[in-house]
Formats: sequence, structure tokens, C-alpha cells
Amino acid sequence: MQILDNISLKPYNTFGIDVKAKHFVSINSVEELKAIYSSKEYPSKFILGGGSNMLLTKDVNALVIHLDLKGKTIVSKTDNYVLIESQAGENWHDFVQWTLKNNYGGLENLSLIPGNVGTSPIQNIGAYGVELKDTFYSCAALNLETLVIENFTKEECDFGYRNSIFKQKAKGKYIITSVTFKLSTSNHTLHTNYGAITAQLEKNNITNPTIQEVSKAVIAIRESKLPNPKEIGNSGSFFKNPVITTDAFKALQINFPDAPHYIVSENEIKVPAGWLIETAGFKGKTFGNYGVHKKQALVLVNYDDAKGKDILKLSKLIQNTIYRIFNISIEAEVNIF
Repeated sequence: MQILDNISLKPYNTFGIDVKAKHFVSINSVEELKAIYSSKEYPSKFILGGGSNMLLTKDVNALVIHLDLKGKTIVSKTDNYVLIESQAGENWHDFVQWTLKNNYGGLENLSLIPGNVGTSPIQNIGAYGVELKDTFYSCAALNLETLVIENFTKEECDFGYRNSIFKQKAKGKYIITSVTFKLSTSNHTLHTNYGAITAQLEKNNITNPTIQEVSKAVIAIRESKLPNPKEIGNSGSFFKNPVITTDAFKALQINFPDAPHYIVSENEIKVPAGWLIETAGFKGKTFGNYGVHKKQALVLVNYDDAKGKDILKLSKLIQNTIYRIFNISIEAEVNIF
């Protein structure tokens, strides 16, 4: 465990923002993590996982802790399901592909989501009709006050839409060190009716898809719409899809009768943020070396050494414009520092 000084964080965030960390350390075990947090030498600490769900707008005047815990363990297995524990530093997409290679079902719709396993419960990541909570079994997390590992069940995580206890009352109090998933080993339940999955499967001439084929369809869809962070800096979807009341949606339909929507409950409607942003005229719009992606309005991009504060300014402009036009507030999905 080596602590470095004045390190660029550009390689450690998918937006590719070039800010400096005053101090930097890569952690490879829970014991190292405990040692760092028990040390009084660096009172200010900043945890960094895959760097996929954050926008850095300034230098980090702290010890940046890069969580690089690796490993996968089969906890138990039956004829119908398997419990798999993944360490927090495992790359999410690589982990999903590993489960599919072993014919474990449940995560196929979440293929190609950027980031690491450890941050997935915080956001309750989701895509194409599936959320992390659907296969989540438990997670282990370091209590930063007691330095004791605690286990959280699905119920204790209090999952919501892009939300969990780790974004609410437990925010800043824990670091997730591993996540355990309950995946199917046979009779897999497929979710192919959301978005363009069915159309993609038909395009591939597949009528009775396997979980691997569903994953390939999801990857093809995502690659056709979303920029590769290794080529264009981005953090995936920047905004949450807003959930509004049915009365608010009826008001929206007066001026926008064809507004796409999804029924959440008897009194709630989800409106695609991407449609709002595109209708407001932002899709594909550039502002020098940053802008809104030409194929997916939900994605803000760093084309070439943009500043985080400029992308933040753009996000505020989009939010204000959406509210002015539609009377709908949209929230950032990424964490902003």
C-alpha cells in the first residue's frame, strides 16, 4: 500500500476530467481499508470506485482512496439458484459476463453498465426493466465510525428508483466492500419487453433467446446509443427519469399529447428524461469541447479536456430549461464533487 501525492484523477473517472488528488492510495484488501481509516495522518478522505457515476469539478484536497478489492466467491448453490459474492472493485460488466458464462441468470439486462460492483447498490442501477434490487441478496460494508464490517439485507438497503439507504441516511457512513447476488441456475426468467430488446432479438432472428443472447441484444442497443467512455468521456445517463403525478402528466399532455410515459402506480407516471431533453433542443448540441451526445440526450459528454465545472453548468442549463418548458424538475443521477 503506497500513498502517492499530487496525482491526476483523469484515468480514474469515466468523464475523463483532469483534476488532481492531493494524496492517492489504491486499496486491495479490507485490512488495508481499515488501516487507512484508522490512521490520523490523513483526516480528510475521498472514496473512489470505478469513477463512473461522478462528475469532478475541482481538485480533491484529500486522500483519495481507490477501492480495488477483487475476487468472486460462490457462497452456495442449488438446482435453482446460486449465491455469488463479488468484491467491490470488480468491474461491473466483466462480472455480468462472468455470470453469463457460467449460465447464471438475472443480470443480463444490466450488461455494459459502467462502474464497479461496489457502487451498484448505492444507485440501485437499472436498465431495460430490471434493477439491481431484483437479484440483490446482501452486501457487506465497512462502518467508518466503528471500523466493523456490517451486513445489509435487501430490506435494510431500502432500495428505490436509483436510490438506496447509502444515498440517504447511511450516506458517507459506510463503504461497501462486497455484494452478494442471488441468480438463477435454471428456468431463467427473461425480461425482453422493455425498450428495444424484442426488436433487437428479432433483428438477430432469435425467437427463443437465452440469457446470453439477451445480454448481446442489450449490448448492441447500448453500443448503438451510448458513447464508449474510453473514447468519449461520459458517465452514462446523467439524469434520472422524473416521476410525476398523474395530474401533472395530464397538464403535460395539453401541449405534448404524444409524450411517452410509463405508469408507475395509480398516481404516478414516469416520463423519459431523454425525451424531455431532446424535445427541448439539447440533443447533439455542443458547447466547445463538451455537450450532449448526438444519439442519446441523457448523456453529457466531454469531447476533449473539458472542465467539470463547465459540464455542471450545462446540466444546470438543461434542468432550468426543462422546468421552464415542461414544469418538470429533473435530478442529476451522477454524484457531483
